[in-house]
Amino acid sequence: MEHLLNGLRAAAEPTRLRVLALCAHGELTVSELTQILGQSQPRVSRHLKLLCEAGLLDRFREGTWAFFRVAAGPGAGDLARMLVDRIPDTDETVARDLQRLSAVKANRAEMAAAYFRANAATWDRVRSLYVDEREVEAALLQLLPLPEVGDLLDVGTGTGRIVELLGRRGVRAVGVDSSRDMLGMARANLERADLRHCQVRFADAYQLPMAAGSFDAVTIHQVLHYLDDPGEAIAEAARVLRPGGRLIIADFAPHELDQLRSEHAHRRLGFSDAEIAHWLRAAGLEPATPLRLPGDPLTVVLWPARRPRGDAPATKPHAAPAANRGLPH
Repeated sequence: MEHLLNGLRAAAEPTRLRVLALCAHGELTVSELTQILGQSQPRVSRHLKLLCEAGLLDRFREGTWAFFRVAAGPGAGDLARMLVDRIPDTDETVARDLQRLSAVKANRAEMAAAYFRANAATWDRVRSLYVDEREVEAALLQLLPLPEVGDLLDVGTGTGRIVELLGRRGVRAVGVDSSRDMLGMARANLERADLRHCQVRFADAYQLPMAAGSFDAVTIHQVLHYLDDPGEAIAEAARVLRPGGRLIIADFAPHELDQLRSEHAHRRLGFSDAEIAHWLRAAGLEPATPLRLPGDPLTVVLWPARRPRGDAPATKPHAAPAANRGLPH
């Protein structure tokens, strides 16, 4: 009863109800909410603090920025969504807020598009070296039976493509990346696809801000070749898998294109099946048969693995901060 009353008290104020309505449409920063609501930043921050304390909003830190969205979990999150659903569509104030929200999202999308235009040539050069990405995505879907994938984590999400791909099939997905530019692009892509049940977060692949056993599936798509310690990243991905959960790694087989190191920041020139299998077993996972997609000259391999059912996920202590070991910026 006390939690319910706290939530109702926190929401029982016009501006805070407007904030809930806006945050139900996606993640917003304090400055974006200030712009939409036409109120001072200290006042908006105060409203956000009360809503977060009541559990109606989730707050996610991303460097010097903080993003807010309607709480995802049960309890107060259910209450927040119920209150938002009961706001009349004809309310003039909320309608104006949503118009301003559309302008904020359009600005985000333009910033993401500018970043993509600046980097598209680099990405296209690498993609031309292996099979069409649609083949990789089809293979990934083949290895992830949808009825079994309730909650998915995509490590090194980049543009958010894997989150978008699975999210369109109803999967609740979270993507993490250590590049704020890429996260901006991913947010714009998810908003354009109206995938409100999906989200992206700033995080280090070696120190995921998720509890052990939080996900039914984890994907690491074209990320390991950037990392100094791929085995450590695999162990961390395994930590957040539930018993019976699946890990899918997609990366390159061993190759000799040394220019990928100098021109595209690749730290590893592919991986052997034995190498990946060793890391998977060390992380407590059971490797399955790899799926190979030959290209010219690069071959993409998908390495599936599963955490044994009944096996409790590890709660290993983290090593020293790995600020310089994470995904490339």
